[in-house]
Amino acid sequence: MMNSTHVTFFTLSAYFDTGRLKYVYFLVVMTLYSLIVCSNVLLIVVICVNRTLHEPMYLFLCSLFVNELYGSSSLFPLLLVHILSNSHTVSAPLCFLQIFCIHFYGSVEVFTLGAMSYDRYVAICLPLQYNMYMSLRNVWVMTASVWLYSVLATLAMLSLSAPLQLCGNIIHKVYCDNFSVVKLACYDTSVSNIYGLSYIFTVIVGLIAMILFSYMRILKVCLSGSRRTRQKALSTCIPHLSSIVNFSFGAFFEIVQGRFNMNGVPNMVRIFLSLYWLTCQPLFNPLLYGLNLTKIRIICKSLGTRR
Repeated sequence: MMNSTHVTFFTLSAYFDTGRLKYVYFLVVMTLYSLIVCSNVLLIVVICVNRTLHEPMYLFLCSLFVNELYGSSSLFPLLLVHILSNSHTVSAPLCFLQIFCIHFYGSVEVFTLGAMSYDRYVAICLPLQYNMYMSLRNVWVMTASVWLYSVLATLAMLSLSAPLQLCGNIIHKVYCDNFSVVKLACYDTSVSNIYGLSYIFTVIVGLIAMILFSYMRILKVCLSGSRRTRQKALSTCIPHLSSIVNFSFGAFFEIVQGRFNMNGVPNMVRIFLSLYWLTCQPLFNPLLYGLNLTKIRIICKSLGTRR
């Protein structure tokens, strides 16, 4: 029997021998990571250097892009190493560092999307009070609170899982995940499970309820407003709604895969679903917002045609 003091490394068992195809997989993943880095860095720079974009919605977007750059970097470098490697082990400290980074990314992402929903609600439903509720000071306070709370919530989660006595060191994924480590515990993990479920059903469900409420009110205003009002609201809300649906889809399958037995699902499908929420948000959000938000599209176009 193992305990936590003897587990010095974890084995990521979801990798399988692909022969020479591993170089193809490496190039595909490397290309995806390069696209994520380039597109997110470009939009971060565009928002930071253009004063016309120093508005609440774009500052929240900047925070979102920074988080996606950070979240993808917690996954892809190690993933690329393991694709080419014949040994799919990771040291315990590095594993827990990856767990912290990935769960911190998820927390910041969902809270930032919630803050953006509130911003759109105030802008469309309470336009005369927008400058009061969404002053730059309030935006910075909200953004800082999102990042600080996410750090504390993730550290609290790790403080419950890291000391657990473990009876194994095999994680059935291509990266380290907190619940996968908790399932290796020798003894009762009810405290850790209660914390995880409480976080999901109070914070996450609460945020989803707030987002749904915001968009119900926005929809009501759009239906009762002029055609121009509807077009303006839709142009800013559709990218945000698409991002929320995309993230919720990925997070849902990640939670299901962690909590339920997925042995009947093909290995490649499980790998795809586990990577979806860490890959598609950073990849698609710059495209969604870059193409749909007029100010960003115009500035990016001017940068591309400038000599």
